[in-house]
Amino acid sequence: MIRWTMKLWLFHSLQETLLQRLCLPFKPLTLSAHFLRSVKLFQTSSRLGANTQTTPIPSYIQIHRPTSISYSQLLSECTASKTTGMGMEIHAHLIRFGVSEDHNLKNRLINFYSKCRLFNYARKLVEESTEPDLVSWSALISGYAQNGLGVEALYAFYDMHLLGVKPNDFTLPSVLKACSITKDLVLGKQVHGIAVITGFETDVFVANTLVVMYAKCGEFGDSKDCLSDGMQGRRIHGYLVKLGYKSDPFSANALVDMYAKVGDLEGAISAFDEIAQPDIVSWNAIIAGCVLHEDHNCALKLFGDMKRSEVRPNMFTLSSILKTCAVLGLKELGRQLHSSLIKMDTEVDMFVGVGLIDMYSKCEMMRNARMIHCLIPKKDLIAWNALISGHSQNGEDEEALVLFADMCKEGIGFNQTTLSSVLKSAACLQAIKVCQQVHTLSVKSGLQSDIYVANSLLDSYGKCSDVENATRIFEECPIGDLVAFTSMITAYAQCGQGEEALKLYLHMQERGIKPDPFVCSSLLNACANLSAYEQGKQIHVHILKFGFMSDIFAGNSLVNMYAKCGSIDDADRSFFEIPERSIVSWSAMIAGLAQHGHGEKALHLFSQMLKDGVLPNHITLVSVLCACNHAGLVTEARKYFESMKESFGIEPMQEHYACMIDLLGRAGKLNEAMELVNTMPFEANGSVWGALLGAARIHKNIELGQRAAEMLLVLEPEKSGTPVLLANIYASAGLWENVANVRRFMKDSKVKKEPGISWIEIKDKVHTFIVGDRSHSRSKEIYAKLDELSDLMSKAGYVPMVEIDLHDVERSEKEKLLLHHSEKLAVAFGLIATPPGAPIRVKKNLRVCPDCHSAFKFISKIVSREIIVRDINRFHHFKDGSCSCGDYW
Repeated sequence: MIRWTMKLWLFHSLQETLLQRLCLPFKPLTLSAHFLRSVKLFQTSSRLGANTQTTPIPSYIQIHRPTSISYSQLLSECTASKTTGMGMEIHAHLIRFGVSEDHNLKNRLINFYSKCRLFNYARKLVEESTEPDLVSWSALISGYAQNGLGVEALYAFYDMHLLGVKPNDFTLPSVLKACSITKDLVLGKQVHGIAVITGFETDVFVANTLVVMYAKCGEFGDSKDCLSDGMQGRRIHGYLVKLGYKSDPFSANALVDMYAKVGDLEGAISAFDEIAQPDIVSWNAIIAGCVLHEDHNCALKLFGDMKRSEVRPNMFTLSSILKTCAVLGLKELGRQLHSSLIKMDTEVDMFVGVGLIDMYSKCEMMRNARMIHCLIPKKDLIAWNALISGHSQNGEDEEALVLFADMCKEGIGFNQTTLSSVLKSAACLQAIKVCQQVHTLSVKSGLQSDIYVANSLLDSYGKCSDVENATRIFEECPIGDLVAFTSMITAYAQCGQGEEALKLYLHMQERGIKPDPFVCSSLLNACANLSAYEQGKQIHVHILKFGFMSDIFAGNSLVNMYAKCGSIDDADRSFFEIPERSIVSWSAMIAGLAQHGHGEKALHLFSQMLKDGVLPNHITLVSVLCACNHAGLVTEARKYFESMKESFGIEPMQEHYACMIDLLGRAGKLNEAMELVNTMPFEANGSVWGALLGAARIHKNIELGQRAAEMLLVLEPEKSGTPVLLANIYASAGLWENVANVRRFMKDSKVKKEPGISWIEIKDKVHTFIVGDRSHSRSKEIYAKLDELSDLMSKAGYVPMVEIDLHDVERSEKEKLLLHHSEKLAVAFGLIATPPGAPIRVKKNLRVCPDCHSAFKFISKIVSREIIVRDINRFHHFKDGSCSCGDYW
């Protein structure tokens, strides 16, 4: 009773104080017209009734028990215009007429005092309320925050929290603003957690305030992706339990979604399992989470569970499962989902339409994908990108480029995704002009600096053999990442610039960028082309170090590298270490055995491949025919060639015919070879006529040599090898006048003979030699070694083949020229620069010289060394006075 009396006294005291203040001169210009009209209405509609109140009332507002709505309107006007005097007078009248405890009016008063910075009065009204609600607290907190009183706002929020009042989308922005003012990041993250759990994180005002809060607290990364931390998510979960939100279905669904999006799929599944009766939102959240984390089998299982629980899937559910069908290639399920969407009788929604295009594209059903694209009424950029990407991924590159042209005509525009897909197709078609046009578009649109576009440009130029532009893009690339280095290294390797590829790899290591199996594969190919055995072994060590041995690309490249570097034994070991050998693996090993003259071993491996259930492709059969060719296995070659269509469903191509014609020609079956040429289903190309020219040289068939040379000069006029071989044929028959005519023709036509170049790798360095080369730092030692070897070979029975030299000089001079051939210089250097007994590996850009071939047989026996020479056609292993080719080359 005493406490209640004190409250009455306080209210009367406050009333008197307010009235005394309100006796000050009134300034009507500070009030809005609407407010003045409201006052006038009160004056005309109210009458003074009989009452016992003695408090004087200002003459300008004589009110007798007006309605709560009228007071609310007056207080709203006072708040908007910050008219503190009038507002306090209204408060006094509310007390006088006994309506100050009206819930709505009290909230209006709290809001008024807060906005007018009279926080003592606002706080007092909140504290005196028996059950202050969310509106009261929100008004107070908002007032503090808007006036820069962050600490006070946070204390008020804390008191509100202790009373169990839950915030909403009006409270949270004010609290977050207070966190920004105080730079309280810890509390800001906790409030963010509440926003996530209560579902207000997606509210535009809450989201904007979150970004501002993180930014002002110095967490610019978090301002973009505030909940990437799984530990933070678990803290939010704990906070949710303490606040009592756990049983709330909305909050439970938000928990599932939150765990999935922060990368904790296990936590999402656990939170989902705790939901007693999952609704459609619950199922969609967990299924979408599984798809997001690529656990597609789990997504399919949950989809089945959902249907059994009699919760009907909606458009969002089906969209998620469409992604799973796309990844797993589930054509039938994808069609069923499409049917379900049709039954829902909804238009082709843009999001769902793109999902269907993606699904059909990845299931290799481009006709269906195109149909969906046509059905979308207003196609946006994403829909166009999905279809272009689908064509590109399915090898329909021309369709992708045509579609891009159509898209540009319609003025849709493009982005980095569009350009990357178009460049991929341009690269596959080796359409260099398209690459250049897209490059121009990327510069004009400012997308050239985008890392994906830059890498796509680099890759496309590389695959189009435009190393100059690829290098320029690489040097201008804003971020030299692994993808960029891989593309550039691959470009160098494919364009015969293996040394540049290896140098770039060293630069990549200096940058601290770790390789992947793809870049290692490209480096191994570079080593293979250079015959850089030692450097190839170092890349092999890196493959072991980084655990790439199980990667099929790296494994296949290892087989290829060792085979092309002359170590067929290392290639064999690498082949059997590949865990799952593909057709590429088998083809690489068969080709390696064929190149090294192991024809029968190659055919045995081919038989083993067929027993293992691996079917050959056209490349494998080329390798099989080459194996027969290098070993002179005519009967076996005929069997495989004639059964290609029947046994394997592969029609013979130019390469297969060229192999057979070369084989028959080398074996002296020139008539049969010509008959095969005449019965080919297409015109013979340079490879076929080149094989016949080679056969004519071996068997000194002048007529065939002339015809083949004539055809080659028409088909490949730029190649100098044709007149040189023809001159050799004339020289071997002693037709020196004809030789002179050929040489005159070459001079008049400005056809220059391609110089013979040989390479040898010593201690990670490649040494290059040409005929008569004296530029090497150890030239004196090299020529001294050759003179020594010449004497030893002569004593062993070696006779120089001076007839193959076309120079019009004395015999002694021809012998000297033959002794100084590039491959002999390389071998001599190898003998003085490597330890005794070590094999010597040499590569030559042309066919090995017959005189050198004869000499190396003698040298291998004299020095007790294996000499491995790789020429343009095959490997020759010289050991103990003989060659692995059996002189059949």
